[in-house]
Amino acid sequence: MVQFEQTTDKIRILVEPVFLEEQSEPQKNRFVWAYHVRIENHGAETLQLVSRYWRITDSLGRTQEVSGPGVVGEQPVLSPGEAFEYTSGTPLSTNSGFMEGRYNMVRLDGPDAGGALEVAVPAFSLDSPGLQGRLN
Repeated sequence: MVQFEQTTDKIRILVEPVFLEEQSEPQKNRFVWAYHVRIENHGAETLQLVSRYWRITDSLGRTQEVSGPGVVGEQPVLSPGEAFEYTSGTPLSTNSGFMEGRYNMVRLDGPDAGGALEVAVPAFSLDSPGLQGRLN
């Protein structure tokens, strides 16, 4: 499996996308991926993830933006050294694309308590198996 990672202010984000062949229907232009995310707090402050933003782009350049509170119905709190993991998914009408985004977090303690922190999620590719050498 391919894993993508990025660190912003000691918050490490790891993403692993997986094509869900059993949920996809290529003849109906429906391709589905799951993506597993791990958020690690390597800093000295306790943080809460309060919202997320995603930009999802298919291979034809069509873009969809998704934002909202938390992730998978939760607004996790991460103390120093802690991690939070979740799995979500997205459909596309093409057999490849990519996603990128960010998490908005709030510092719950430390000298900047109450301050906001924007954490980048690495761009990651959504490619179905057997794709002929196409790069996004």
